[in-house]
Amino acid sequence: MQIEPLIAYFNRLLPLSEDEISFVKEVFTEHRIKRRQFILQEGDVCKHNTFVVKGCFRMYMVDENAKEHNLQFAIEQWWIGDIGSFHSEEPSTLYIEAIENSVILQIKKEDQLRLFVQYPKFNRIFRVITENALVSSQRRILQNISSTAEERYLDFMKRYPHFFNRISNVQIASYLGVTPEFLSTIRKRLAKS
Repeated sequence: MQIEPLIAYFNRLLPLSEDEISFVKEVFTEHRIKRRQFILQEGDVCKHNTFVVKGCFRMYMVDENAKEHNLQFAIEQWWIGDIGSFHSEEPSTLYIEAIENSVILQIKKEDQLRLFVQYPKFNRIFRVITENALVSSQRRILQNISSTAEERYLDFMKRYPHFFNRISNVQIASYLGVTPEFLSTIRKRLAKS
């Protein structure tokens, strides 16, 4: 099992003891996911918190007109999951799909709760992870209501340069809330200036 990247990730936040590392190895399971394979579909309950060891995922919803809206991307060293469904145990309205062949580590809700009880350090670790996700979400909401599409694109390029060779322009446009044609226009205009 490729657990070392997860252990290194946790150690960067708060160093783990040998007992804590052993418990992490016990409660996380590794899965190999093929490109275009789903780890969550609309209507399913999100039963796992997922850490990406290798690969790339997107989380999205499909509206009543069958249009896809990308909510999040996740690559190596990132977490992905429908946190609302995970905690409420209610059906998700989201899909999580592999954009590339991937390797993930997953933990079930009951195991994550055991982790918190037996090793309180993980309460702090996951609080930091959740707070970082909330900050990112707030930044994105503010940007969507106060920035132009071009400003959102420039910010995306600056923040996530590692995504550009891995995610299609159609996916980026969906994330930014613009059409692929409009994104193409923005990119051409920026290339000229």
